[in-house]
Amino acid sequence: MHFLVLSVVAILLSLATPAGAAGIRLIDIPASGDSPAFRGIVWSPCAAAAADVTLRDFVFSGARNCPVAGDKLPLIVISHGRTGWSGRHHDTAVVLADAGFVVVAIDHPIDSDRSKSKRIEDIAYLTERPANIRRVIDFMLDESRFASSIDRGRIGFFGFSRGGYTGLVLVGGEPGRELAERICARNATGTLCQQINEGKFPPAGYVHDSRIRAAVLADIAPAFFFGPTEVASIKVPLLLWASEHGGRGADARQIANIGRALPSRTEVNIVPGAAHFVFLAPCPVAEIKSDPEFCADANGVDRVAFHREFNAAALAFFRQHLGI
Repeated sequence: MHFLVLSVVAILLSLATPAGAAGIRLIDIPASGDSPAFRGIVWSPCAAAAADVTLRDFVFSGARNCPVAGDKLPLIVISHGRTGWSGRHHDTAVVLADAGFVVVAIDHPIDSDRSKSKRIEDIAYLTERPANIRRVIDFMLDESRFASSIDRGRIGFFGFSRGGYTGLVLVGGEPGRELAERICARNATGTLCQQINEGKFPPAGYVHDSRIRAAVLADIAPAFFFGPTEVASIKVPLLLWASEHGGRGADARQIANIGRALPSRTEVNIVPGAAHFVFLAPCPVAEIKSDPEFCADANGVDRVAFHREFNAAALAFFRQHLGI
């Protein structure tokens, strides 16, 4: 585990992006088989000038419904955290789209901020979320208006919090039932451990997706399901991040343990002084005051500056492993 260190190469690579805005388009993914319908957002390379685009009272930078500029483009899938939504990481999506990636994010039905299922704490999210992402990738490659512009062999993933857990499973992680039960037997607090102690841990058969070639995972939660055995099958490159103080189930030491347990022995970038929500897109000043839980950071933590560095590192990582 080490504190945040970003290479000059990563930052310089992030600056070498094509001119133009990120195209922004709302999408509806229809139900298919056992998969429910999803709503989401796609960002894509676009030749138009950037403007303000308002979605659900959030102001994004981009060009609405702009035609995709380019073909054979890599795809990045974004998975939000508990009670998040598809636009929570819009600044990272814009940086990637400006650089030539198609980026898609959905509202996970079980635990988004508009979930009507009232199942936000249901342990079923452990299996449902990875299945959601597999359906999204299927849609983007085979059914969407973007399919002809995407290179099927270059797919990446970015996940935060429960989205980080989702990505770890997708690339080959197998949550350990015995490991979880052993830990929760010592600590019965929290809804998740209560359900595990009641014998509700999902059976084997988690969804993995070998189409994902690289992943950026931030503040993985829960992380205590994964030891060396549980991550032994993960072969794809990972860029791991954690906030120093964590929260919402994220713990920097547990995430560092995952990094050490990986066959690649991946080090974890720790954001000094920061708590869990530092990975969410920076908020307008008014929202920092009205919604301090998600928007306010500790003294000395500059979320805007951090996101410039974080987005640069994510972009450099995906460029390195997906090529662009």
